[in-house]
Amino acid sequence: MEMWWYSLPEPTRERVDGLVLRDSRILAVRETWEGVKTLWGDSRAPRPGLYDCEAVVAARYEALADRIVRTPEPPRDVETLVARVAGLPGRPVAVEAIWDGDTSGWFVVLVALFDDPRNEVELALIRRGPDTDGMWPQAKEAAATGKALAERFDVPFHFPSPDAPDDEAPRWRAPER
Repeated sequence: MEMWWYSLPEPTRERVDGLVLRDSRILAVRETWEGVKTLWGDSRAPRPGLYDCEAVVAARYEALADRIVRTPEPPRDVETLVARVAGLPGRPVAVEAIWDGDTSGWFVVLVALFDDPRNEVELALIRRGPDTDGMWPQAKEAAATGKALAERFDVPFHFPSPDAPDDEAPRWRAPER
C-alpha cells in the first residue's frame, strides 16, 4: 500500500475504512482524494493522484475483505424485471443492453425504452469481470435476460456490442438530451 496513506490524518483513514466496510467504493475514493488535497494543500510538490487514491482504496478492500458488508444486488431475473416493466406507465418499444464503466470495471445496463412519453428506464446493472476464457459473463447474462424480457413484451432487443465492452457503440435510438 502507498506509504502516503499512513500520513493521512487518522480521522480520514477511519472514514475511508468505514466507507469500505459499507461497500461504498466511490465515496471511499472521494474521501481519500479529499484527504490528499487537505494534506498537500496548494503545495507544488508531487502528490498522489486519483488513480493512486483508487489503488489505496482497492488495497483497503483487500485488507478488510472479511469484514465488508456487501450491498446486495437487486434481483435481475426475468420475472422480476417483467413485473417492474409492467408496473411502469406505457408500453415498452424495445429492450436494450448497453456497456458502461467506472472505477470498479465494466458493467452492462439493461434498459427499457418507451415512446409515450419518450424515455428509458434502467432495469438492471450487471457487474462481473471477464471469465478466464476472455469472455464477458455480464454480456452473456445481459443478452439472455434482455432477449427473454423483449420476447415477453414482443419488442426488439438491441445489444450493439455483446462481445466486448464498448460504451460508444450505436444505441437503438439516441437518448434525448
